[in-house]
Amino acid sequence: MRIAVVGAGISGLVAAYRLRTLLGSGADILLTDRAERVGGILHTGEVAGEPLDLGAEAFVGRRPEVPGLLRELGLESQLVLPAGKRPLLWSGGVAHPLPERTLMGIPSRAEQMRGLVDEDTLAKIAAETTRPFAWYPDSDIDVHSLIADRFGAQVAERSVDPLLGGVYAGSSRSIGVRAALPTLAAALDAGAPSLTHAVVAAMPPPSNAPVFGGIRDGYRVLLDTLAAKSGARVVAGTPATRLAKSANGWVLDPFGTVDAVVLATPAPVTARLLRTLAPAAATAAAGIELSSSVVVALALPRDTPLPDNSGILVATGESLRAKAFTLSSRKWPHLADRDTALVRASFGKFGDDAALSWPDDKLIAAAAEDLAHVTGIAIEPVGATVQRWPGGLAQYAPGHTDRVAEIEAGTAELPNLALAGAYLHGVGVPACVASGDTAARTIASQLA
Repeated sequence: MRIAVVGAGISGLVAAYRLRTLLGSGADILLTDRAERVGGILHTGEVAGEPLDLGAEAFVGRRPEVPGLLRELGLESQLVLPAGKRPLLWSGGVAHPLPERTLMGIPSRAEQMRGLVDEDTLAKIAAETTRPFAWYPDSDIDVHSLIADRFGAQVAERSVDPLLGGVYAGSSRSIGVRAALPTLAAALDAGAPSLTHAVVAAMPPPSNAPVFGGIRDGYRVLLDTLAAKSGARVVAGTPATRLAKSANGWVLDPFGTVDAVVLATPAPVTARLLRTLAPAAATAAAGIELSSSVVVALALPRDTPLPDNSGILVATGESLRAKAFTLSSRKWPHLADRDTALVRASFGKFGDDAALSWPDDKLIAAAAEDLAHVTGIAIEPVGATVQRWPGGLAQYAPGHTDRVAEIEAGTAELPNLALAGAYLHGVGVPACVASGDTAARTIASQLA
């Protein structure tokens, strides 16, 4: 049997690997991608001659998918944990400690925001439980509208936006409550009498377990191992142009006839390939917008006195060009051992992709100047690498869960076809691993 996996990001690579483990050596697995390399928006480049991830550089460690996959592949020794340092938050031209025990920056009590917001906002947070509150189950609005109404716009822009930006390269104005904060939506649906009560109910229990994990030698180790162990024939640099039903399976141009297909492609590509097969699903997928960003990795002299924090998040409305900094050598002990101090600067968010067109030297200069501004120290790079991510992340806008339900319902009756990818049930690496695994199991079950 011949199976095509379209899209060689982490979702597609996991799907190809899982198909091999389920179907054995007899399956002919074709893995295609329009890009010249596998990995999608996961990419390990080089800075100062050593590997560094230039896309995602961590995963949520409390989810089991990535640690489990590393163990299965014999890569458990590659798992690393962060140093446990907390980030700073740059707001109002000043660095603040990131408030503790919030739900994606949403507080459960006013004192958490003291120093970050003004006195009027503190009073509004404190009195929120006394104000009339209405929430309609199964409704969905953007995060900013909810937070600004109940706690004040300063909370949304100074506390929530920096955290949401790190996950989605968007803001509270572009992200829906139901998709981005499902536990909060569940608490609201269950009848929480105020936003404060809902936040308390949605908070995970306190834990000393590390929130994040990473891969010692970068994601390329995982990507290369998945590609090798999948035994797939990889065709890079060639986009799929058409998908149609045939008498015995599927026709996937320009790759020919196959028995089954996994579409692990971004939402716009999925929409195009499904346009005639599942028009309603294609319309829903086309409604999912993408954001673009740029990562600039700087190598600094080893003795550069960077703050003893994991990073610096930037609030909405600041004059900086960078949206966030990861102080990689502070965050990851294995990177602290290198000959240079490493920092990643992020540029661009949904609706603001101007930095994508800047030349490399302008991006590097902006990263160094902004980092010097927020740290108050001289920044003198000894090496730098720029990585652009056009259309890198799906925006989980209000109504996203309904769109995904329509996509899945509209393709459920198409035989030997499964979907995977970051636009479905989570943009993080664990969610993508789960997506690829589920798609492979669906195909294997149908072929059996």
